[in-house]
Amino acid sequence: MSEIPTKCPICQGEILITRFECQSCETTFEGRFRQTAFAYLTAEQWQFVLTFIRCEGKIKSMEAVIGLSYPTIRNRLHEIIRVLGYEPYGVEEIQPTSSPEQRQRVLQALEKGEITVKDALRLLEEGGET
Repeated sequence: MSEIPTKCPICQGEILITRFECQSCETTFEGRFRQTAFAYLTAEQWQFVLTFIRCEGKIKSMEAVIGLSYPTIRNRLHEIIRVLGYEPYGVEEIQPTSSPEQRQRVLQALEKGEITVKDALRLLEEGGET
């Protein structure tokens, strides 16, 4: 059986469902039926949601199952949240506080072993110098 379409295949307009029929008892329901936001997910997004549920919402588990990185999985999750009509919780635009030159010096110091990863992260967040 086919999935319920969310867009008209001719003009891409919104589909309005007006009739359902039971195959067993042949009861028919007619009216205007609203689709849920989940109807707007693509097949790939639905598969992602099912995998997310199967992994109990643990992104680390999803990394192993679907073979994508944590940031990629999180970005896909945010995309789905937006399709459902919400803004992901706690998502803010992260503006770098350090200049490209400062970041380069911090990364070079980290590479040379002059500072720890923890120090490098702090310096990058604060925009500080090494």
